[in-house]
Amino acid sequence: MALGILFIALMPGYPPDLSSYLFGSILSVTRFDLFLIIVLTCIVTIVIITLYNDWKAFLFDEEFASIIGVRTTFLEYLLLVLIAMTVLVLIRVVGIILVLALITAPAATVGMLTSSLKKRMIYSVLLGSVFCVAGLWISYELNIASGASIVILSVTFYFAFYMARALHTRLIRKRMPK
Repeated sequence: MALGILFIALMPGYPPDLSSYLFGSILSVTRFDLFLIIVLTCIVTIVIITLYNDWKAFLFDEEFASIIGVRTTFLEYLLLVLIAMTVLVLIRVVGIILVLALITAPAATVGMLTSSLKKRMIYSVLLGSVFCVAGLWISYELNIASGASIVILSVTFYFAFYMARALHTRLIRKRMPK
């Protein structure tokens, strides 16, 4: 982040609004950004579908995957590249600071629902999409930052689900005979 701010400060001409990079702004998203998002989504989807079984083995047990011939080093670097590209695309929408929350909150929420990797991936995408649309609507209605509303909604949903699950677990334990 520090290097990015330094390079932006060294650029000739009118400096861009740094707060849009830090906290995001839906108004700064261009058609080219939308095109990039679509292309990246297609690339990530194709890579995940193509290498699904290798990903499953790698994420479950890296040593076992290596023994059975899965190229774990390649998968590790590919995962890092896909995450980096995703972060670059999301910076315009939610900003540098909120990207991590937008990537992890839907996945963490779905992680409480299922242990199936395939279901986690599908439900995380669907839940993240719902959070984005609902967060954009909330930001429009309340005239607040879009990135902040998306992330607050997703994190609030996570904590609400976590509390409901903890309460449900406590009730089940009380009913069990000792």
